[in-house]
Amino acid sequence: MSTASLAKEIQKLRERAPSRRLAIPTDRAEFARLVGLDPDPWQIRLLRSRAPRVLMNCARQTGKSTTAAVLALHEALTRPGALVLILAPAERQAKELYSKLAGFYRALGHPIPADSYRRLGVELANESRIEALPGAEKTIRGFSAVDLLLVDEASRVTDELYHAVRPMLATSGGRLVLLSTPYGKRGVFFEEWEGGMGWERYEVRAEECPRIPASFLEAERQALPDWIYRQEFGCEFVETADQVFGFDLVSAAITNDVTPLFEEAS
Repeated sequence: MSTASLAKEIQKLRERAPSRRLAIPTDRAEFARLVGLDPDPWQIRLLRSRAPRVLMNCARQTGKSTTAAVLALHEALTRPGALVLILAPAERQAKELYSKLAGFYRALGHPIPADSYRRLGVELANESRIEALPGAEKTIRGFSAVDLLLVDEASRVTDELYHAVRPMLATSGGRLVLLSTPYGKRGVFFEEWEGGMGWERYEVRAEECPRIPASFLEAERQALPDWIYRQEFGCEFVETADQVFGFDLVSAAITNDVTPLFEEAS
């Protein structure tokens, strides 16, 4: 075949490529199956939810990070120009969730090509971006108009970081998803879970996950301190070992019936 003929054949393949490109389902549960997952009932409910604010209080290894990765990738593939941010207290944690997302993207055969592919981020040809960032306030303040904001290990992020990221959703009407296991009766994840308004909540204990054997949980129950087991596998907000005064004790000491000794300056 001559060079000219080969060039024509390549051009024909390029022209036909869009028609053969993988169709992305609008149903995120179907999309999860497309990337090779068999979602649990709670994952199906969450994936199909349109709630703008979601809390995932899930035990270890129950699939919360996998679910978040599906949400993030689907948003970027189906919404041109979307900005998806993955935040975590440390780079290692942000990288772990992003790696799951990247694995799904590769499994699909890169249905929308990547214009830029980095260790912790990707820019797609449809102008969508996914960025994974460690949870330092100074690294995230430059972002705005976020369409999907995922905060992994949310029980361990600082209040300052949480308060800094919420304004990113002000003009975009984007979704905010906090996912974590508990870490004591403190911090924004605990406060939002206990009394936050406008959240759709998902609690998944380890015993409810069909992939975790009961024999493993029993062994962990015997090996771990009770408060750690209840926290890591039971989704309970329990007092941590380093707390001098318990949450209930501190709460009981606070009242609105006593006039402050010093009034706030007006």
